Amino acid sequence: MSAGLRVAGVDGCPRLADGSGGWIAVIIEPGNAMKAERIDRLAELVDRPEAPQIIAVDMPIGLPKRVGPNGRAPERLVRPRLGMRQSSVFSMPSRAAVYAALDPRLPDEAERYRHACSVARATSEPPRAVSRQAFHIFGKIAEIDGLLRERAALAGRIHECHPEVSFWAMNGETALDLAKKVKNAPHKPGLALRRRLLAAQGFAEALTSPLQARALKVGEDDLIDACAAAWTARRIAHGQAIGFPTPAERDGEGLPIQIQA
Repeated sequence: MSAGLRVAGVDGCPRLADGSGGWIAVIIEPGNAMKAERIDRLAELVDRPEAPQIIAVDMPIGLPKRVGPNGRAPERLVRPRLGMRQSSVFSMPSRAAVYAALDPRLPDEAERYRHACSVARATSEPPRAVSRQAFHIFGKIAEIDGLLRERAALAGRIHECHPEVSFWAMNGETALDLAKKVKNAPHKPGLALRRRLLAAQGFAEALTSPLQARALKVGEDDLIDACAAAWTARRIAHGQAIGFPTPAERDGEGLPIQIQA
């Protein structure tokens, strides 16, 4: 693909108090100018007049009807490459379990979680519940899933990535030895390591800085992960990305099941 494409990396982030801004996007313009912004929904990014032609998003795409041991193929393939960071790769349940967690008839979060776990156990072999971490991103997974099922042509523009797999590739296909968070708090040495890797790939210090994260009201790790996703989007645009698996598998709706880096 042409080097003149506009690409973006997207990561989920907590919404603001008014309910807006559930995603952080880092956009690389033709000519390599870069900017970061909050967006409310992914459709807003793909439908704007100067929309990115390629988007890499840190969120699962392609949900199986039933799940075997250790989750989807992408998860099984990337975990061994990440060393101590492999716990960052969540096992995704079936599509039915994801949507069970969002059942509007169940207003209580604890009840929705139990319902999602029940459906996940019934659609996995061996029976497996869902993790709390995965449960809390099911709304965003369903947003992407719904968008791609309604608009099949977007499957060629929106691609799944995972920041730790992107950093593995960025680091000479070597797992990073420092975490971004320790006990759910930012880990400055791990964040600094990732900023150095991004700087070597042309991401300005000002773009990845704590000051920029505060200005956008996002976590430092969310901003850094969106930058890693943008790096992957650029590799996809240039035909340089690594796919897990290759070729991509497909779910029952025809959506690709593949992590790219």
